[in-house]
Amino acid sequence: MSTTTTSTGEVTEHVLDGPHGDLRVRVYAVADGVTPVAGLVWAHGGGFMHGDLDMPEADLVARTLAAQGVVVVSVDYRLCPPMDREDLEALAEPGGVRFPVAHDEVVHAFRWAVAADLGAPAGSWSLGGASAGGNLAAGASLRLRDDVAADGGAESDAGTQVPPSAPAQRTPRSTVLAYPVVHDGLPAASPELAEKVAALPEGRDFPPEVVRAMNDNYLGHDRGSESPYAFPGGTDLRGLPPTLIVNSDHDALRSSGEAYAAELAAAGTDVSLVREDGTFHGHLNQPDDPGCARSLARIAAWLTVDGLVGTAHEPPA
Repeated sequence: MSTTTTSTGEVTEHVLDGPHGDLRVRVYAVADGVTPVAGLVWAHGGGFMHGDLDMPEADLVARTLAAQGVVVVSVDYRLCPPMDREDLEALAEPGGVRFPVAHDEVVHAFRWAVAADLGAPAGSWSLGGASAGGNLAAGASLRLRDDVAADGGAESDAGTQVPPSAPAQRTPRSTVLAYPVVHDGLPAASPELAEKVAALPEGRDFPPEVVRAMNDNYLGHDRGSESPYAFPGGTDLRGLPPTLIVNSDHDALRSSGEAYAAELAAAGTDVSLVREDGTFHGHLNQPDDPGCARSLARIAAWLTVDGLVGTAHEPPA
């Protein structure tokens, strides 16, 4: 374990005994004089094959939220082999990290954070991520819901089902998803979005065939498991925690975030959906974009202001 102290508080590196070997996480404590009010386990994006804990989408997000009273655990999950976007027929090398490795690691990190006494109030831990990390957060939230249901636990005072011997919090208080890709196939874009996508410069677009190849790469060449935890969109979403979705404006992947919000609402899950005006995909990784600061302010408010987050409702029978 290594610790550094910055103007926004202590940052500590931990190596966990993860489900697939050593798992590195970075814990951002709140600054001196700031009262911890919430916790967040966060996963960066990068198409399941890129990204690290130092990118703004991980480090800037964590430091900004820690300054607002949120203890953040940033997860260095294992990455898939890279693929060539310019040659989709040449799939990435076989083998390597595929689903459910990263999914398992995010689930493990959440359970560790809840039990690790990191300073966040009991029951306050949320789970979130950006882009591919949003997929991992959504899938982990679904898995945690199902694991509680399988245990047949009783309702705790906080409304979370737990058996008597289990920790007080076994499911996230809420889920925070930034421009997530949560469907195996990209849902059809609305006319408004399609017009914006058509005007995107080269390199900023995510055509359906690119998204399909990225998802193939995540699942593996044989398409891997049909598990709902790989792509939660279109599955049974009842009983999930309240969810905040912040989409980028000019982003083909917005159709996934919008469809997922509609599916959550139809399942009886409380959901708040925002389209950050004028932004492109990955805007939390663009510190100079005013939309980055706006989205961080929205996420901080969601996590720290009493009354913004509702409650998990009826789980599946």
